[in-house]
Amino acid sequence: MAGQTQYEELIRQFSAFGAVKRELGRIMPPECPGGSAAVLTLLHQHGAMRISSLSELLAVDLSVTSRHVAHVAERGWIERSPDPADKRSRILRLTPSGHAQLDELSRRTTRMLAERLADWTDDEVVQLTRLMARLRADFDDCRGTPHRHPSAQTTPSPPSPPSTVASEEPTTRTPATT
Repeated sequence: MAGQTQYEELIRQFSAFGAVKRELGRIMPPECPGGSAAVLTLLHQHGAMRISSLSELLAVDLSVTSRHVAHVAERGWIERSPDPADKRSRILRLTPSGHAQLDELSRRTTRMLAERLADWTDDEVVQLTRLMARLRADFDDCRGTPHRHPSAQTTPSPPSPPSTVASEEPTTRTPATT
């Protein structure tokens, strides 16, 4: 088991990781802030769902989720259709325009990471990814379980692009690096 000094250094590294998230946020297009990117990413990863499920995955209040959903819906990146099981509810789905926006975000983040990690070996990138996924799992990340509504029928999606979310909003847990 690691000692106190190792955990203290880990805490310093977590604090410094904020700079990485801020830089990822700076490369996002102004019309797609971190919360919007999180919505697109989660709908891509988990498929169509109700806003309540999306709110759970984002780990934010429903009112915060509603603002993010309104933002992406106004841009035509998602559609809100009546839930066949409960006409008062809406099912959220990515539109082709939403997929295109997510592809652009993925290109931007992939390009930046490739530049910044150019001197890393493939094994080092794989190891970092594996360890970050393990850390997230150990913190019982609620986004690990898909929350699909039974009436939300989707086709299987292609492999998830690298996460494109970098939010400076303290209330949003990003699907950060998938």
